[in-house]
Amino acid sequence: MESPIARDCLALGRLVERHARYRPRHTAVVAPSGTRDLRLDWREFDRCVNRLANALASRGVARGDRVATVLPNSLELLAAYWACFKLGAAAVPLSTLLNADGLASLLASAAPRVVVAAGDLRQVLDAVRSRGTEPDASWILVDASADDAPAGYLSLARLWREASDAPPGAEVAAGDLATIMYTSGTTGLPKGICHTHFVRAMYATLMANAWRMTPSSVVLHAGAIVFNGAMVTMLPAFMLGATYVVHRAFDAEAFIATVERERVTHTMLVPSQVIAILGSRGFEPARLASLECILSLGAPLHVETKDRLNALLPDRFYELYGLTEGFVTILDRDDALRKKGSVGVPPPFYDLRIVGPDGADLPPGETGEIVGRGPITMPGYFRDEAKTGEALRDGWLRTGDLGYVDDEGFLYLVDRMKDMIDSGGVKVYPKDVEEVVARHPDVREVAVFGIPHEKWGETPVAAVVLRPGAAVDAAALREWINSRVAAKFQRVERVLVLDDFPRNAAGKTLKREMRAPFWESKGRAI
Repeated sequence: MESPIARDCLALGRLVERHARYRPRHTAVVAPSGTRDLRLDWREFDRCVNRLANALASRGVARGDRVATVLPNSLELLAAYWACFKLGAAAVPLSTLLNADGLASLLASAAPRVVVAAGDLRQVLDAVRSRGTEPDASWILVDASADDAPAGYLSLARLWREASDAPPGAEVAAGDLATIMYTSGTTGLPKGICHTHFVRAMYATLMANAWRMTPSSVVLHAGAIVFNGAMVTMLPAFMLGATYVVHRAFDAEAFIATVERERVTHTMLVPSQVIAILGSRGFEPARLASLECILSLGAPLHVETKDRLNALLPDRFYELYGLTEGFVTILDRDDALRKKGSVGVPPPFYDLRIVGPDGADLPPGETGEIVGRGPITMPGYFRDEAKTGEALRDGWLRTGDLGYVDDEGFLYLVDRMKDMIDSGGVKVYPKDVEEVVARHPDVREVAVFGIPHEKWGETPVAAVVLRPGAAVDAAALREWINSRVAAKFQRVERVLVLDDFPRNAAGKTLKREMRAPFWESKGRAI
């Protein structure tokens, strides 16, 4: 028999209502809106969210619909998440870095009822709309006033101002979709990873425990909150009623100043941000003394950087390995030194296996595919049963990553997920870029892989084999590729023109052999 608690109480929107009732004057969010930062307590933020929820409802958004956002970090984006949660609609956050092709592809997949976008993206939005993408959707601009909203668009300012701040009163259940996070930003076959209210509630509860977060915590996020990594600190903060501080974009000096001023206790960073902070002119350990949790995720943090961080700011470092599809391991701060080559262990209520090609479990020390399951495992990809069946088998998520566990059960990564490139915490999938390169008439074969980059951790490189008689050179091909990829983070750093690719006995291209010299030059084993 279904529990009424599972059906009725695990609705994320109730968190904001709860804090508005029980701790109304506690600071909820500090976030940019327009040209200034706004500081709202929980009662003010709840009313803000209610207004936006009612504004969306006035445009036909109801339980089960999707609301796409194309917004930078802002109060409006935060409110949009929680307005969707209150309505039982799925938030579909999309990057502002997408070009018209990438955005059109994702909107066609998500089929949103409403698109909420930044006004300075008008050129891209107009190009998408001219193709007839989502002709029935309402298009809302965040920074347009009631008087100057362009034809075909609505002004969020006006909708927000005219809406009621009363609770929207929608019924929301634990199994309703809360978010759809897309893994791809190109034309073709993007995958929308579905997370229900139950899954997101498990993010909140389990990770609040993992980071030792409390209602008195102050959580700072300086990276883009449209990516799933933001959820591992955002949702715990909102569950507990802590204070959540958002920067428009990452800046090392601003980060340090905010930590010092706000007495920040918890933050999530990608490796390139950690490196930038440690190398900042304003860096002094005393200015970051309030930090209790420095969480690194999104890409491997080099051991030398870990050592420096742990020496300067000891007993604060955590590391998370995980997939948006829903499996994680966590290296706890208490194990950060003795297990610094590891990515930790699964949290409570999770299972981890290392399996061989035949699906059988392997003993400690032997390398195989990482397979896992837990409370945050996705129910599937949005409207894609075939890909869901490939990823989830008997409830187990096949990660595509290679690793092994030691005698204590700590996980060590050996190879990267399906050759994925982690560039500044953003997932870049080589195949997405390869599909673009392959369209060039002079390219016979292409292989894209990541090489080290001081700022971003990794950056894409395209290796190509040209057709006989081709006249294009590497520089011209690089310019051609970078003018056509779907997003800025997919641009290639360089193009390598080769006579042929290294291959195995089956003829499969060996990307590892091509990228090995770059990584070996950084002193990193692969």
